[in-house]
Amino acid sequence: MKINNLSKRAAIILAVLLTPFFMMSCNQNSSNPKEIAAQKIDSLFNSLYNEGEPGGSVMIMKGDDVFFAKSYGIADMETNAPIDANTFFNIASVSKQFTAMAILKLHQEGKLSLEDNIKKYFPEFKGEFFERIQIKHLLSQCSGLPDNRPRDDRHFVLTATDMQSIEFFKDLEEINFEPGTNYEYQNPTFQLCYAIIEKVSGQSFEEYMKQNIFDPSGMTETVYFEAERNIPRMSHGYIPEDSTNAWKQYDYMEESFFATKADGGIYTSINEFVKWEKALQDNLIICDSLKQIAHSPITPVSGSTFSSYQNRPYTSYGYGWFIEEKPGMPRKVYHTGDNGGYQIYAGRFPEKKVLVLVFENRNDHSRWKMVEQLDAIVKEAGLLE
Repeated sequence: MKINNLSKRAAIILAVLLTPFFMMSCNQNSSNPKEIAAQKIDSLFNSLYNEGEPGGSVMIMKGDDVFFAKSYGIADMETNAPIDANTFFNIASVSKQFTAMAILKLHQEGKLSLEDNIKKYFPEFKGEFFERIQIKHLLSQCSGLPDNRPRDDRHFVLTATDMQSIEFFKDLEEINFEPGTNYEYQNPTFQLCYAIIEKVSGQSFEEYMKQNIFDPSGMTETVYFEAERNIPRMSHGYIPEDSTNAWKQYDYMEESFFATKADGGIYTSINEFVKWEKALQDNLIICDSLKQIAHSPITPVSGSTFSSYQNRPYTSYGYGWFIEEKPGMPRKVYHTGDNGGYQIYAGRFPEKKVLVLVFENRNDHSRWKMVEQLDAIVKEAGLLE
C-alpha cells in the first residue's frame, strides 16, 4: 500500500520535526536548567542503547515548541537503516485512544450513546449480562468481560480480524464481575468498539478512522496492521536471544502477536503522533468538555484484584487513557504499548501542554523506571510549571 504525502498542516512545527536528529544544543558546563535537562535525557537513552542495536525515537514538547528530539539505534538490522523521527512503529495499545476517540465522536454526533447497552448492537450474544454492559464500560476497562481468545492458536492470533475475535463472546456464560464495579485491562472490549463503529457509521473501521480521525488530524501516513502491507520506513521489533544476547527479529509466527486493529494495530511515527497531540489540544475531533471526560479518572486501577497495575498507585483509567494523579505532579494522561518487540510510551500533561513520546523497537529494559526518570527531568527543567 502506498502512503500519501505528509499533510502541510502545522507547517511551523513540522519544519522542526522533520529534521531526523534535532536536539537542543547544550554547553557541557551550562547552568541553564533546560540545557542540563536535555543533557540528562540524552545520557539516559545513551545508557539504554548501544551503537548498532535496536533503539528508539524520543520527542518531548511544550506546546508547539520542541524541547528535545533525538533518535537512537537501528530500525532494520538487515539493512542497517537508522531510526529517525519518521520511522514507523507499531504503537500497540496506544492505539486504544484513537478507537475511543472515534466512539466519542459518534456519541457527540448523536449516533450512539455511551450508555447504550451492548445487547443493542449484538442481539446474537446470549448472555443476559450484555444488557448491563454499556459502551462506556468497554472504553474504561470495567466491563467484566474476560479475554477468552485462543492464545495458543498461532494462526488465529496472527490472522484473526477484530470481528472474528469477538465471536467468542456469543456463547459466553459468565463475566468476571458486575459491569462498572472493578477494573480489568482487556483488549477484546476494544474489538467490540470496532464492530460498533462499523455498525453505526456504515463504513469499514479503517475507512471511518482515516476519514474522521487520521485525516482531520493531519496523520495522512498512519495506517493499521496488515500481514501483507508494505509500510515504508517501518522498523522491525527485536528481542534479545536468551543464550547469546544477540538481537533477534521478532517472529510473528512463533511469538505472541495479535493482529487485530482497534486495540493495538496502528503503525505510525513520532512526527505523525505529534499531529495527533495538536489535534487534541485544538479540539479538532471532539469538543473540549467531552475530551475532559475522556481524560478523567473513571475506573480506579490501584488495588484492583484483576489488575496487573495494582502496584501502580494514583492510577485510574479514563476512556482509552490511563490517568495518573501523583502528589507533587500535575495530572498525567498516558498509555503504553507492547507488541511484537515494540515498546511504546505516550504521556501527556494536558494542563501544561507537555508531551513525552518514546517509541522503541526493543523491550529489554524497565519502561517504568525510564518514565519515572523522564518525569523527574521534565519537572526539573521547569516544563511543568
